[in-house]
Amino acid sequence: MESQQNLSLRLGELLRQHKLVMTTAESCTGGGVSAAITDIAGSSAWFDRAFITYSNEAKMEMLGVQAATLEAYGAVSEPTVKEMVLGALENSRASIGVSISGIAGPGGGTDDKPVGTVCFAWADEKGWLHVSTYQFGGDREQVRQQAVYTAQQVLVEKLLSHSEL
Repeated sequence: MESQQNLSLRLGELLRQHKLVMTTAESCTGGGVSAAITDIAGSSAWFDRAFITYSNEAKMEMLGVQAATLEAYGAVSEPTVKEMVLGALENSRASIGVSISGIAGPGGGTDDKPVGTVCFAWADEKGWLHVSTYQFGGDREQVRQQAVYTAQQVLVEKLLSHSEL
């Protein structure tokens, strides 16, 4: 597995090549993706802003997540992260983004959504949208690290697979 720093460097290079600017909407990672990205010198050329929306109120106020979505599906759900990423794109100058909401632990898990459940949504301004749920193992720090890595890895794979975005 590639190091987090190398992955962030590669993502930055690809965003720059494609002339894309990124945003994040993060819950359980608490800004971990944006921190990994902005650890790279020059990231201001391809990173606009981060929304750290840990509470449901923040998700609704900052990103436009619907109360009905949160009530019906919960914060850790694919419908919620879909609304989060679309809201991040709408409320930024970014052309591509990722959102994350999950249960990092050690508590908070249920039978339906155990600790380590993390939902992601990736989208761009041209209509690409990918939503997925992962089940990560390990403690709180490990779950969060895996989520930060996955958020960037899927974007790298998307940018490598499409010469025209």
